[in-house]
Amino acid sequence: MALDSKVPQGPLKDKWTDYKNHINLVNPANKRHIDVIVVGTGLAGGSASATLAELGYNVKSFAYQDSPRRAHSIAAQGGINAAKNYQGDGDSTYRLFYDTVKGGDYRSREANVYRLAEVSANIIDQCVAQGVPFARDYGGLLDNRSFGGVLVSRTFYAKGQTGQQLLLGAYSAMNRQIARGKIEMFNRHEMLDVVVVDGKARGIIARNLVTGEIERHAAHAVVIASGGYGNVYFLSTNAMGSNVTAGWKVHKKGAYFANPCYTQIHPTCIPRSGDYQSKLTLMSESLRNDGRIWVPKNLEDVTAIREGKLKPTQLTEDQRDYYLERRYPAFGNLVPRDVASRAAKERCDAGFGVNATGEAVYLDFAASFERYGSEQAKIQGITNPSAAKIKELGQEIVRAKYGNLFQMYEKIVDENPYETPMMIYPAVHYTMGGVWVDYNLMTTIPGCYAIGEANFSDHGANRLGASALMQGLADGYFVLPYTIGDYLSDDIRTGKISTDTPEFDVAEKEVSERIAFFVNNKGTHSVDYYHKKLGKIMWDKCGMSRNKEGLEEAIEEISALRKDFWENVIVPGTATEYNEQLAKAGRVADFLELGELFAKDALVREESAGGHFREEHQTEDGEAKRMKEFQFVSAWEYKGEPKDAVLHKEALVYENIEVKERSYK
Repeated sequence: MALDSKVPQGPLKDKWTDYKNHINLVNPANKRHIDVIVVGTGLAGGSASATLAELGYNVKSFAYQDSPRRAHSIAAQGGINAAKNYQGDGDSTYRLFYDTVKGGDYRSREANVYRLAEVSANIIDQCVAQGVPFARDYGGLLDNRSFGGVLVSRTFYAKGQTGQQLLLGAYSAMNRQIARGKIEMFNRHEMLDVVVVDGKARGIIARNLVTGEIERHAAHAVVIASGGYGNVYFLSTNAMGSNVTAGWKVHKKGAYFANPCYTQIHPTCIPRSGDYQSKLTLMSESLRNDGRIWVPKNLEDVTAIREGKLKPTQLTEDQRDYYLERRYPAFGNLVPRDVASRAAKERCDAGFGVNATGEAVYLDFAASFERYGSEQAKIQGITNPSAAKIKELGQEIVRAKYGNLFQMYEKIVDENPYETPMMIYPAVHYTMGGVWVDYNLMTTIPGCYAIGEANFSDHGANRLGASALMQGLADGYFVLPYTIGDYLSDDIRTGKISTDTPEFDVAEKEVSERIAFFVNNKGTHSVDYYHKKLGKIMWDKCGMSRNKEGLEEAIEEISALRKDFWENVIVPGTATEYNEQLAKAGRVADFLELGELFAKDALVREESAGGHFREEHQTEDGEAKRMKEFQFVSAWEYKGEPKDAVLHKEALVYENIEVKERSYK
């Protein structure tokens, strides 16, 4: 199958408007006869379900959690981008578009990114109307700030709880439609397969996670909004339930899986403290607006700090290496995530890590306390304030901005970040790869859509901070409701889709047989045993840096681990009860296939781009080195074993921007 991105003709700035002017519509009286399944209730799935139901479609919404409001989007702290130009600092739709493409190392589709930037301003208005409590300045206007990789302030936030507040906005919109009967909500249900009838997605097989019952659900279209696959690493910033299953199942039924090797390592996470962890705590990137990142200049100071003989506050300015400011003077602490993460790894690999494991750097707010405190003293008319008073006033400003994050840090680490610098280290966070979609957000299976982090993303090889929430809400509120209507206009006379067909029979049989295998296999190792082993391979050989030898080893090791898993996994309990180990077994089985395809994709891509850093392809000063011949999307077709997957290339053509060597110096 040839890839057709279906990008409309015409000038970039007019594509989306012209497209909307000419698509087919479904009249309101006909929408009530059309059913849509939405898998996932995060920002993408929640906003899509609510909007489609508001339009009049009958929506079936699925969440593996006990409530849609527990979707992983709830954990997103930082903010959401929009080209509002409130500060008058030169922002625009074009600037947001360009920053996103540049931040993604020129590995994303122009038309999709421009559309994302274009609708971003609508998101803020939508969310304010829903009552989302965005921060406001002293005049009552919405406040915003800058995030990594940009020169403007365009990130809107709600005090370190932006994802939570945005999700509550989408959740409240969903609840109104649930009350109207336009959304039928299936909590504690997991999609385990998609059903394709006459070449079109016509439903799903789901498991009731409480009773174990296998259910058939039919619809005229299926929307996958199940998030990313960062948990292939086991230890990540994601909730442990976050998984690849929905995306992987549609891949195995004919949807291409694109750019699996593009993952994002987030630079501001609380460092790991032991092997028992299953989750790394994310600290909002907004902290980099005011915190300065450093390590000691001298190795003897590092040793003394690790041994508890020296406190970081005792080091003078000339004993500190503010390495981001040193390497990237134009952007300093606000370089993009991939750059900040690799720079931290470089320092720690060189022996300058400041915690017991040698994997941590400092995030220090002392300079901010002084800057804000001096300003506040002037505002309050305090003449000759003492250093202690300045610090106190400055801390109050920082507390108002980030207080909940500082509190969280102290609870976890048991150190007061107002008195001693925070320790941070990069961790796996977001995935740019996912199910390939065209301009309509449709996969290569007609009638099957993928939105938000579940698709291969508008970000390219790296994502600028605060743009995950932007893509999820843009897709759900403002893009999918238009594009899906164009497809569904052919279904107004189709009538109800029956679940009593051979296609549903086959899909249900396959799901049931797989579940029966897991509960009956009398193996010797737990599911977590395999997940941790997979995670270690992924982190060591497909993590912050990769090389040919390591990737070839990873492919062999993951293949062997998968074989061992199917022979020796043990799942306690039965299939007719709430059984988290059984649910986890299915997800890890999918991760074991995805992990190999991930490594294969990384091996094929002989360049460094964004979070994909091939050690053989770097500049003299250790930056990512892109290759012109890899200016394409890798879309993989399922052919059984991951090693047999077939590569299809979507060329990325840039007509509106100049592809330059990416620099933040």
